[in-house]
Amino acid sequence: MEPPTRLGLAAKVMTLVIISFVVLYPFAAVVMTSLSTQDEITRNGGLVLFPVEPTLEAYRVIFSGGTVTRALLVSVAVTVAGTLASLSVTVAMAFALARRELTGGRAILMVALFTMLFSPGIIPNYLLVKELGLLNSFGSLILPALVSAFNLVVLRSFFMGLPQELLESARMDGAGDLRILLRIVLPLSKAVVAVVSLFYAVAYWNAFFNALLYLESDKWPLPLILRLYVLQGQPLGADIAAAAGEVPPPAQALQMAVVVVALVPILLVYPFLQRYFTKGVLTGAVKG
Repeated sequence: MEPPTRLGLAAKVMTLVIISFVVLYPFAAVVMTSLSTQDEITRNGGLVLFPVEPTLEAYRVIFSGGTVTRALLVSVAVTVAGTLASLSVTVAMAFALARRELTGGRAILMVALFTMLFSPGIIPNYLLVKELGLLNSFGSLILPALVSAFNLVVLRSFFMGLPQELLESARMDGAGDLRILLRIVLPLSKAVVAVVSLFYAVAYWNAFFNALLYLESDKWPLPLILRLYVLQGQPLGADIAAAAGEVPPPAQALQMAVVVVALVPILLVYPFLQRYFTKGVLTGAVKG
């Protein structure tokens, strides 16, 4: 509990500066390379930190082709719809399982926890999605991942830690379970609900394997486009620029532009939920 010494404070500041540099350097390199010309990329060996003549040509080309724009809209739609659906089902299920008097509640919880230890294989999953008629539909990206057992446990633990006297008094006043959940429980659970929403949103935004299995290429979300053009090195934008009689932007700039487009939307969500992150997770976990 003693105040930190100057040496200790300087060591902490230096550590934070080093960590910040390690985290920000790759992101800055990706953004700046996407704004660079071919000469600058060649001169700097592939990654540019300070482009002399920044240009948005790479972004213009990838968005004019339609592939990235369509994939971005698919990812946004799946993320929003999936997060809302998963959050609604998980909150309702956690609220029900938090009631100790629920008949069969423990068995239902054990079934949910079982999925954390054992997951179905690719072929059984594919056969199930096929039998449900979800092939080549966006429902195949949402329904198989509708409830996360981890998020369910976090929410249930938090709900069980709420004052039971408050809920019982509401029931004595004639409030039903739905009103109690909407008017009392959720307003007291903003932190943990925000964190669980973030978990679901990041999972839906980054998911690509289910899309690779169940969707045709014209319905691919952004992570698959990122995999196709960045990891596998497929050409992007050269045919568009050639058709317009223009010199295509460098492939490295196009790839980095796709990476930026995939990163920025989900990064914009973090600042709004950052203050709930530690509180929500720790409260839900410790009270469990």
